[in-house]
Amino acid sequence: MTYIYEAATTKYDDDKLLLRKTMGKLQNICKISDGYMLEEPVSKFGWSFFQMLMKTNFHLAIEEEFSDMIKKSKGSKPQEKFTDFLLSYLENDGCKIKLKLLEFN
Repeated sequence: MTYIYEAATTKYDDDKLLLRKTMGKLQNICKISDGYMLEEPVSKFGWSFFQMLMKTNFHLAIEEEFSDMIKKSKGSKPQEKFTDFLLSYLENDGCKIKLKLLEFN
């Protein structure tokens, strides 16, 4: 499955670095490279919005590596649980980006 998220932050430069660092850690744990892509941001009302595409192989590797933690995450649907896990993982690393799942296929 490919997940596409809309990300939002009020501190784009700082949070973008933290996002890349945290996603890099996840890629290292999962032994994946180039598992996600970030679009250029659009700024509105003090917020920066951008899309993050998570590739299928990266998503599946995260699900396999962290299956117990994902099962315990909030949500009734698998994609909600995965998104909640990802948000928690980012927050634990100090990244305050908000994520909203736009689509998955």
